[in-house]
Amino acid sequence: MKARRQAKILEVVKTRVIETQEELAAALAAEGIPVTQATISRDIKELQLNKVPTPDGRYRYALPEEPGAGAWDKRRRIFREAVLTIDHSGNLVVIKSLPGTAQGVAAAIDHLGWPEMIGSVAGDDTVIVVVKPAEAAGEIEERLKGLMR
Repeated sequence: MKARRQAKILEVVKTRVIETQEELAAALAAEGIPVTQATISRDIKELQLNKVPTPDGRYRYALPEEPGAGAWDKRRRIFREAVLTIDHSGNLVVIKSLPGTAQGVAAAIDHLGWPEMIGSVAGDDTVIVVVKPAEAAGEIEERLKGLMR
C-alpha cells in the first residue's frame, strides 16, 4: 500500500500544482487512496519533496530532481538574508541588498521565471528588475517581499 501511495504522490506532484498537504490528500482520496495528514507528511519527507515557486508567486511541491527544486532553497536563503529593501517606480523594481550580494539576489530573482519580469541588472548592492507591463511593478514588488517571509 505504501509503495502504491507514494507512486501516486509522485505522479500527482508531477502532473498538477499541489500547494498544500490537504490538496495532496484530496487528490489521493479522489484516486481511491484515503490517507491521513500525518501519513502525507511522512511521505513528503521520505520522497524528499520540496516547495518551489510557481510563475504566479505561489509555491508547489516538486520532486527533488526537478530543475531548481533543491537550488531554490539556497537561492531563497540568499534572497532572505541579503535583501534590505524593495521598492518600485514606473516599470522598475529596485532591490537594495547587503554589499556584494546583488548578483546572488539577481540570480534568485531570474530563477523565478515570472513572465512580468523581463530582465534584471545587478550592481554591488542594488538590483533593478524591469517589469512589463509597468502596471505590474507594484504586484511584483509585493510578491518579492513575500519571498522574504
